[in-house]
Amino acid sequence: MNALLSKMTRSGVLAGPDVEAVEAAMAQGEALDAALLTSGRVAPEPLLRFLAAEFCLPYADLDAAAPTKDYLAQFPARLLMAHALLPLREENGAVLVASSKVFDTTGLEELRLACGREVQLALAPAGEIDRCLKALLGVGADTLQSLVSEAADSGVQILDGENEEDVDLAEAAEDASIIKFVNQILSEAIERRATDVHFEPFEDALRVRYRVDGVLQEANIPPEVRQFQLAIVSRLKILSHLDIAEKRLPQDGRIKLRVSAREIDVRVSVIPMLHGEAVVLRLLDRSATMLGLEHLGMASRDRAAFERVLELPHGIVLVTGPTGSGKTTTLYAGLSRINDIERKIVTIEDPVEYHLHGINQIQVAGKAGLTFSRGLRAILRHDPDVILIGEIRDRETADIAVQASLTGHLVFSTLHTNDAPGAMTRLVDMGVEPYLVASSLEMVLAQRLVRLICKECREPIPAADLAAIRAQWGEQTGDVLYHGRGCRACQGTGYRGRQGIFEIMPVTERIRAMIVERASAGEIRREAARFGMVSLREDGWRLVREGRTTLEEVLRATKDESLAVAYAAAANGNGNGAQSEENGK
Repeated sequence: MNALLSKMTRSGVLAGPDVEAVEAAMAQGEALDAALLTSGRVAPEPLLRFLAAEFCLPYADLDAAAPTKDYLAQFPARLLMAHALLPLREENGAVLVASSKVFDTTGLEELRLACGREVQLALAPAGEIDRCLKALLGVGADTLQSLVSEAADSGVQILDGENEEDVDLAEAAEDASIIKFVNQILSEAIERRATDVHFEPFEDALRVRYRVDGVLQEANIPPEVRQFQLAIVSRLKILSHLDIAEKRLPQDGRIKLRVSAREIDVRVSVIPMLHGEAVVLRLLDRSATMLGLEHLGMASRDRAAFERVLELPHGIVLVTGPTGSGKTTTLYAGLSRINDIERKIVTIEDPVEYHLHGINQIQVAGKAGLTFSRGLRAILRHDPDVILIGEIRDRETADIAVQASLTGHLVFSTLHTNDAPGAMTRLVDMGVEPYLVASSLEMVLAQRLVRLICKECREPIPAADLAAIRAQWGEQTGDVLYHGRGCRACQGTGYRGRQGIFEIMPVTERIRAMIVERASAGEIRREAARFGMVSLREDGWRLVREGRTTLEEVLRATKDESLAVAYAAAANGNGNGAQSEENGK
């Protein structure tokens, strides 16, 4: 082994100072390849290529030599995943099997005995083998195979939707294999940066989907999962402290997880469907690093306007947009900027998504009677300077927020409207007097999240396609457009990560007068545009020109405001007034 280590050092695969650390690991009983890989002293691919050449073994490029699903189905999934083995093809009367282990042949021997055929070793990195196994067999294939085998060996009928009255759900949910499978799904979701996991029952299948970067992607799950639907749902209910016997009513719960030193808060929603209970898990990474204003991606002018409003002594600042558009992240970034010893900042949220040091945070507890409005009244007795309300949902909360701003507090909150001008009419529609809205509101910020082009596979689009796009959309698209080709890093989507696009509308004196006059959202939008407000789509064009996102993403996330304006102008020309304008939106 010393000679082999010396040769690796001479060839540049291993650095000289690392030899002693590897020898110490081997003295503890580790094989050479394992000692090298677990110590992190050398990258897997160079090491395995060196060992393949040294021992005259083939090195398998799994992107080009991956087996088919039908071929892999001939071998026990449990054995393959337990030992990270990937049968590739028949070669010279034997099965060519990819493995990352050269000196530990235990897995190969077990596979030879299990399939009754000779095996031949090829080398490939363990990470690549694991990726191929998951892609071909599906997440948790080994666990589901164990469940099927256990059910067959014991003579127990497999759980399905037709015999649920005869099933001990508590016992089934505590089965070690069910626990392992649910853990595998959660680990896979977190690994893929999913924000939501959907378990959706259908007549002949249980579909599992992950929402990654705002778009749903179907998880690769073996079809046998449908047979264990009841046990899987029951396991999720037990984890979230819900009633497993209740199948007729919606239920909500929470799970706290720790994955690789990361704290994950999971909100669980269970709803009865036609073919069983559907479950949606919202994953909140409490250990995620909070971004500052400089990382939100605002244009310099918008960021300067937002920073100015943060220094106001009182007033209301609203952030609007649909669920999952990054509103809370933007507000937290703003609070972090003004969080100092001279200000008392109190928040009331449902749920508290991030823990901010130095800020007093309150969790809404509906069952205990702690609602937004009740908590907000209590906050006002705690002498705050700045208040964050997670969401203005009703008139009572809106009234208290307005009164708080008028009595010298800076109030931040969110509202569900499609754009910035719509927030003002929404507050009036809730029953807040227009003059109070005009007096208290200082800024409305609307935002969306668009997916960013994957940096690993970004490339310019062909010239012919660029010409066609520019003929349709004009100069605003820029001289060069990019897209993602699709690679392993982005799971073939061409996108990785998201960034906000913003529509920031400071409330000017003219806009305050329009609010008092009950002007429509369209009229307020035109006035704000004259003052220089950039729409969501226009801000999206900025990211397209910078090569950070695609035209398709901007069109998906925004609507064309020019169509609404043109329709409204035509309606007004026909004497139809503001009502026609609103319909045109």
